[in-house]
Amino acid sequence: MDLQLDDEMAPSVALLYATVADTYKRLKLLVMDVDQEELLFKGANNEMNSIGQLLRHLAVVDLYWVYRFRNQPVPFGVQKEYGPLIDQTGQLPSIQDTTIVDLVNSYEKVQMMFRLECIKLLEEDLTKVVSYENGQTATIRWGIWHIADHSRYHQAHISLLKKLYRHK
Repeated sequence: MDLQLDDEMAPSVALLYATVADTYKRLKLLVMDVDQEELLFKGANNEMNSIGQLLRHLAVVDLYWVYRFRNQPVPFGVQKEYGPLIDQTGQLPSIQDTTIVDLVNSYEKVQMMFRLECIKLLEEDLTKVVSYENGQTATIRWGIWHIADHSRYHQAHISLLKKLYRHK
């Protein structure tokens, strides 16, 4: 097994992007067998984020990174389509009227947008600083790495939810 480098990208960008693409591929395999009840399952005591919430969260976070790389705010129409990062209570927004197919398809669109941004990047762009959360900044290099790391982090949550759901 190896990372698949995209020959349309600068070498260092391609390597970083490959970690995101590989992690996304594993995420899709992880959720491909999830049915509607499992998608909405929030743990035995309803205290966890559901697989659906986590998938939407990953898509929204990655979407925000696409616009950070562009140095642009997320357009209102796109915000409306994907929803907020958090709800009024500071939690991940609930997911009700959607399916695993819809969530994966909307995340796929974000992944395609992200790839197109990476194709535009030159080696020297990796050290460009972009705005991050709460007035902080980050380099584009760190942002690409963070997208893969963040996905792996929540894949562990999704794996746990799947295990809990199958043993409830």
